[in-house]
Amino acid sequence: MSEAAQIPAPEMKAQELQRAFDVFNQVSLELTLAYEGLQARVESLTAELAVANGELRRQYQEKQALSERLSLLLNALPAGVVVLDSAATVSEANPVASQMLGAAIIGSDWPTLARAKLVATDSPDEWQLAAQRVSIAESPLDSAGGRLLLIHDITVAHELKANLERNQRLAAMGEMAASLAHQLRTPLATALLYSSNLTQPELSDAARTRFAGKASEQLKRLERLIQDVLLFARGESIGRDVIAAASLIADCAQMIEPLCREKGIRFNVSSEVGDSIITGSRKALGGALLNLLENAVQACEVRTERSAEVRLGAVIAARQLRVSVRDTGGGIEPETQARIFEPFFTTRGQGTGLGLAIALGVVRAHGGTIEVSSMPGEGSEFVMLLPCAAVNKQ
Repeated sequence: MSEAAQIPAPEMKAQELQRAFDVFNQVSLELTLAYEGLQARVESLTAELAVANGELRRQYQEKQALSERLSLLLNALPAGVVVLDSAATVSEANPVASQMLGAAIIGSDWPTLARAKLVATDSPDEWQLAAQRVSIAESPLDSAGGRLLLIHDITVAHELKANLERNQRLAAMGEMAASLAHQLRTPLATALLYSSNLTQPELSDAARTRFAGKASEQLKRLERLIQDVLLFARGESIGRDVIAAASLIADCAQMIEPLCREKGIRFNVSSEVGDSIITGSRKALGGALLNLLENAVQACEVRTERSAEVRLGAVIAARQLRVSVRDTGGGIEPETQARIFEPFFTTRGQGTGLGLAIALGVVRAHGGTIEVSSMPGEGSEFVMLLPCAAVNKQ
């Protein structure tokens, strides 16, 4: 008989119950330990969550305080602030912007609103808004895909600038009054001298013709001087022509090339301006550039030891038209460079001394400037810098 068969049935059942009870106790112990572990983990997570909630609450309060400060700052700003979404719709505007553009601008289409409210002026990025003159600076909002517009009221600053330029021009006119009297007196006295000789009865026809020609020449010199003075006085008027930069360069090159050919001076042109345009007076800008070119030709005339050359170059850089006029003349002494743009200052006996002053006045009126670099014996370079824009092709 087997050993199991020899154990009475009641004892066998008691052993099975004992094993089952032991297994139950083991499982209960494991469940108790697991529960205690879970309870400790819950307590840890609860503590971490409390810390995280506290940090989030602190960050929220800081951001709320920052938002309130930014809101107060925007409301206190003297400039208008407009926020555009990715569809160029006005999503936000501070009180100054609402006062400038209208109270109901939220939700408006900005291009439509700009066309209705803003009128372009002579200066880039400046607009006329009712009785105000404003400048608009634009910044992208990378996170939202929109734009931020900052609108400054520059009416007072523009008026002060205009008054300052007018006063400076009047002061310059006053300072050069004595020089003007001298400039007028010399050709006038010469013309009177030649004219008085015409009354001599014994004068031959050839001499009479020669004296008449010389008197006429001096009178034309007077006329040219007076025209230059008037142009200098009216330098702030620039017009509203839309000028293709390439066309302006080509026209000036065409006008100066015959003069260079006549005087045996090489003339080179390099124009890389694309479809860029300038707003202003075509006649005034063309005259300013021609003045620089004529000065370059005259500078080359006095050089005999090497070949003379005038170079006209034009490129677009940083939204500016850069026009350079370079010559291989004798250059300009440093002390002379400091005075070349002064009215009536000239190093040539027959010059009026107003050409460069007029050119600089015209370019400044168009929002640009003229830079000069020169080394005695190495030639000179005059660079005209003007704001420009590209043609929008449909």
